[in-house]
Amino acid sequence: MRIGVPKEIKPQENRIGLTPDSVKTLVSEGHEVLVENNGGFEAGFENDQYTNAGAKIVDKASDIFNDAEIIVKVKEPQKVEVDMIRENQIVYTYLHLAAAKELTEGLIKSKSINIAYETVTDDNGRLPLLAPMSAVAGRMSVQAGAHCLEKNQKGRGLLLGGAPGVTGGTVVILGGGVVGENAAVIATGMQAKVHIVDKSEARLKQLVQMFGDKIIPEQSDKIDLNKLVGEADLLVGGVLIPGAEAPKLVTKDMLKLMKRGSVIVDVAIDQGGCVETSKPTTHGDPTYIVDDVVHYCVANMPGGVPRTSTLALNKATLPYLVKLANQGYQKALGEDKNFLAGLNVHKGHVTYKAVADVFGHQYVEPGEAIKN
Repeated sequence: MRIGVPKEIKPQENRIGLTPDSVKTLVSEGHEVLVENNGGFEAGFENDQYTNAGAKIVDKASDIFNDAEIIVKVKEPQKVEVDMIRENQIVYTYLHLAAAKELTEGLIKSKSINIAYETVTDDNGRLPLLAPMSAVAGRMSVQAGAHCLEKNQKGRGLLLGGAPGVTGGTVVILGGGVVGENAAVIATGMQAKVHIVDKSEARLKQLVQMFGDKIIPEQSDKIDLNKLVGEADLLVGGVLIPGAEAPKLVTKDMLKLMKRGSVIVDVAIDQGGCVETSKPTTHGDPTYIVDDVVHYCVANMPGGVPRTSTLALNKATLPYLVKLANQGYQKALGEDKNFLAGLNVHKGHVTYKAVADVFGHQYVEPGEAIKN
């Protein structure tokens, strides 16, 4: 198959869909790979590394979209890219459609085949292609939050890890999944006081086994969330419902309970955010203030560390891509129910129920869709 890798064009997005090593693997399987000129430059991958791996460097994204059977990206297609997607073309990337009506409609109209990294599952119900970026975002959330707490960033002027004789700050993490676990790695390492809120008692027990008394587990149906939010110097929103819009756990009224200069980092912003006052921001302009609370809501956080992120992402996505290219999408998805869970839009039909429900589209079972 001919696989195309355009340069990412979302603001401050410097990752790329494939590394040179991934290209080498695909070429060794007999596939042709087209990479846009300097597409990997900001992530530290040069054109000659791609050509040495067997890729062809293409000057214009339009030529890649015109010629490739599979488009491999990192972030959701932007409008100019949606307009270039062809009927029956396979798009393999993060989509986050439940928070993107215009994109969903554009992909439906294109009659393309769209596989979302973030809804591919494994036998344990986990999300293996989302996990590496969730891990990066979780770790970055505390790093970014600690920076935002500095006075010159409009924060409280508080050092999250404290100082000799001075107690560190309080971090409240909403969600004990991959984001929450990795946020806790950094927050506990900084010696902050760390609360992790989750609805699952079993998951909280796992986290206690990992972190011991460095964290305070909080079961969501047994706590006063208002009180906990009011204690936070840094609040990390890491709640996820796979493929669906994030629930609004922190309301606008709850912000009034927070300390002046405290910080919210809403990692769930790709799925609409779990804080009512959240709205997407960029790496170039990452924060804004509501009720004296600093909001950091960058919608592509891992794009800030593109080399680490691209390498981590490719380790997860490449085996599925090899299967897709070798077998074709109908066989690859048809023989693997976990991979099939990644199919969100297929030839004009919505094949992911949470997306169909939120926008009022008819839902078509993905297994039925790929028979056509």
